[in-house]
Amino acid sequence: MPVTPPAADVLRLADIGLDDAAALLARHGLELITVPDGAPIPGSYWGDDEAGVIGHCVHARMDTPVHSLLHEACHLLVLPPDRRAAVHTDATDSIEEEDATCYLQILLADALPGVGRERLMADMDAWGYSFRLGSARAWFERDAAEAHALLVARGLLPRPG
Repeated sequence: MPVTPPAADVLRLADIGLDDAAALLARHGLELITVPDGAPIPGSYWGDDEAGVIGHCVHARMDTPVHSLLHEACHLLVLPPDRRAAVHTDATDSIEEEDATCYLQILLADALPGVGRERLMADMDAWGYSFRLGSARAWFERDAAEAHALLVARGLLPRPG
């Protein structure tokens, strides 16, 4: 997930409200920790306004993009609990887990009022996520079977049928 100039028109935590985001993470056993404006975000891999992860906590500022908050939270959710506890800044180097993270963040966007998967995928594209089919939507709809299967295998999505 490349860092782009702050001018990218994406939803930020301030746009959706802290309570809904914190409640969503809490439903999944994660804690949202807010950081004061302008302060460095602990556990941020990309720096700047990007969310950070340490253990079961996701750190963010009010200017953190919603897609970044969800992405880092989903990294933690995709990991087995024994690996999650040891996470600090870099959750995985697995392509399969990265793909599953992107898939799950799109699904979880529907649980945030004012976000939804359509907006999140548009924000992912605006921010510069890269998918071989050219867009988050094309990947999600036509090229994410392995990501879906990993989420099913890890018990994060129901088994088909």
